[in-house]
Amino acid sequence: MRGSIFSDQFCPACGSKFHYDGRSRGLFCPNHPDQQATKLFTVQFGRLVRQRFNNYIQAERFLDGLRYEVDKGTFDHRDYQAAQPLAFKTLSIQWLLLKKQEVKPGSYDNLSNYMARAVKAWGSRNIKTIGYAELEDFLFSQDVSDKTRSNIRSCLHTFWVWLRKRRVINQAQFPEFPEISFELGWRQTISKETQMAILDEVKRISYHLNPKIWIGIKWLSTYISIRPAEMLGLKERFIDIKSGYFFIPHPKEKKPKVVPIIDSDIELICDLPRGFPELFFFRHIANVSGCREGQRFGGKYLYKWWKKACDNLGIEGVDLYGGTRHSSALALRDLISPEQIRRATMHGTNKAFERYFRIEGAEMKNVYNLTQTGGCDTAVIHKKSQ
Repeated sequence: MRGSIFSDQFCPACGSKFHYDGRSRGLFCPNHPDQQATKLFTVQFGRLVRQRFNNYIQAERFLDGLRYEVDKGTFDHRDYQAAQPLAFKTLSIQWLLLKKQEVKPGSYDNLSNYMARAVKAWGSRNIKTIGYAELEDFLFSQDVSDKTRSNIRSCLHTFWVWLRKRRVINQAQFPEFPEISFELGWRQTISKETQMAILDEVKRISYHLNPKIWIGIKWLSTYISIRPAEMLGLKERFIDIKSGYFFIPHPKEKKPKVVPIIDSDIELICDLPRGFPELFFFRHIANVSGCREGQRFGGKYLYKWWKKACDNLGIEGVDLYGGTRHSSALALRDLISPEQIRRATMHGTNKAFERYFRIEGAEMKNVYNLTQTGGCDTAVIHKKSQ
């Protein structure tokens, strides 16, 4: 029968090793049957499973359990290795090391945060023992918004898909995941007139310090396909004034974007001193407190100046993203079709586009206007039944 039990003890009478006898349920000296091992037991099961026990009963139960798993076809030597190769913590570290090479730093930080939460809950627990109940309990114990909870679920699902692809688990061991529903919030937007007023104020308070502060915010209002992080990531070599295009190599959509530059902005760029190809276009100039010359604008730098301009004008509740890209897209509704605007924003899905474009709201508003302007030729009067 597969597997055996050994002891580090020796027969006190002759010094021989004790031999395992499953029928007699113990380890005995072959020369002195009355001599029996009493401690220091080790179960050896194949070449990869070896575990120590303080008494024979524990060792015997463990060995019987391994044999039963073999009979059921569920035995996995990895479940019993000291290095715990199937521990959630161990596997999550391996996965994050790969993800660090695949995704942007900001996305990696989010994934690392989500996995750290899960490690806190499950630690070195065997990955195969985490199922629907454990996932549901963990997800709904997190004190986060429904959107963040959904993001955590998505992260864990991607992790488990990776486990299946690497043959760490099989399809039968892939857990069912709870459904997480959420509603995306609407961003506060402004009219084009208000947006232009803010841009004028940004230019007034910042242009003499660094014209690229105003240019960056102006471009976010103009090129509605470029997100703030993508704009700040533009290097000099990604701005081709000869061909008249911005090149966004690693956008959220996961395929490079090529965005045409309008003529007035090409002229604006030509009036500015250019730097080496690998320099970021949006960079600090000399004598900026806390920043070195040539350093890239921080992620919140443009927002800081946007907020200053809004405060000066008494405008509240409008962030940089909503006040530039979203507001510009909304202002186009009366000029071009929704499909044209969606292509200009380069949204990959209609769901993401409709989040701020509010197509249904615009259509309903037109219907409500008809109720005020008499859009019907005849009126139908419904009398209350007598």
